[in-house]
Amino acid sequence: MSAIDDHRAALEGALSALDEAGLRRRPRLPSGIDLVSNDYLGFAEHEAIRRAMAAYLDEGPAGSSGSRLLRGHKEVFEELEARLAALSGSESTLFFGSGYLANLGLLPALAGKEDLVVSDERNHASLIDGIRLSGAEKVVTPHNDVAAVEQALRRPRKGRAFVVTESVFSMDGDFAPLGELASVCALRGALLVVDEAHATGLHGRHGAGLVEELGLRAQVLATVHTGGKALGVGGAWVAGSSALRETLVNKARSFIFSTAPPPAMAAGLLAALDLLAREGAFRRTEVARKASLLRGELRRRRVPAAGASAIVPVVVGANEAALRLQDGLQQAGFDARAVRPPTVPAGTARLRVTVRHPVSDGDLSRFAEACEHLLGSRAA
Repeated sequence: MSAIDDHRAALEGALSALDEAGLRRRPRLPSGIDLVSNDYLGFAEHEAIRRAMAAYLDEGPAGSSGSRLLRGHKEVFEELEARLAALSGSESTLFFGSGYLANLGLLPALAGKEDLVVSDERNHASLIDGIRLSGAEKVVTPHNDVAAVEQALRRPRKGRAFVVTESVFSMDGDFAPLGELASVCALRGALLVVDEAHATGLHGRHGAGLVEELGLRAQVLATVHTGGKALGVGGAWVAGSSALRETLVNKARSFIFSTAPPPAMAAGLLAALDLLAREGAFRRTEVARKASLLRGELRRRRVPAAGASAIVPVVVGANEAALRLQDGLQQAGFDARAVRPPTVPAGTARLRVTVRHPVSDGDLSRFAEACEHLLGSRAA
């Protein structure tokens, strides 16, 4: 057997082990009523955004042709970053190809081996990977435990300290105690970094996120926002001071060494910002109402429903149980997918249900009824 054959056999064995544990993933095409995507406001298929992207492509290039520091920089990126700064209430922003790239570039550009990073145990993989790449000392604290964060900040250190958190946690749908974290950071001389991926578009007077909603912009070093969730397009941006932006331009490897996003993406996001200004307040109010309705329907039927945002986790525990529920709901006409370890802690496999503006109240009620039926005695 050759080395390649031997390696292939090892890969197949590892995949079989994933099958046996109920942990193997496979891409699946969308089908049924969407209760899984992050298109909370229903912008992804909006005609105004599609028209803006098509209009750009009629006259502009399809691709950016290089990194932003070579020939990939375009006027539409400058226009977009100015608009994003205004939305975020910050001096400046820097646009990245994705939220993962933004987090992968941000933390290593700010922190080094003499610094300390305090990270919530439920933080997204992109934040975790960015912290690892920074080389800083890392302390992982229990979820939303402010006292543990303060204790970690008491540790002796040579350099600076950073506290990193999501504002709305992507798998649990709950909120970080940002006000308390900001106070602890001020007390201990630490710098707060907030990933607003699942709050952008849904929280704040203008839709900038939970930091805007709570009036904490001046107390936060950097916020990270995505354009591919509630805004319906793609890309991401880091918001903060002009000095922060220039630091990222010069030190964020995921920005420097990546081909710039397609310019039509930026054109689409500009249209999404216009749409957010016109319709965002109504749509996010409706999403909040519908999320409350769904939680009420599920709990009335004794189906476990967690979270406090547009993300409604239905935690069932075992991997196989989550997959069975997913498949049963698919047959009932709903697209709600199972999330299993290591994305969530062992024994907490779940359906991560997202409440979206286009989904009707009646469909949400039918979904709750289907969950009750499929869970059977568990929900009885």
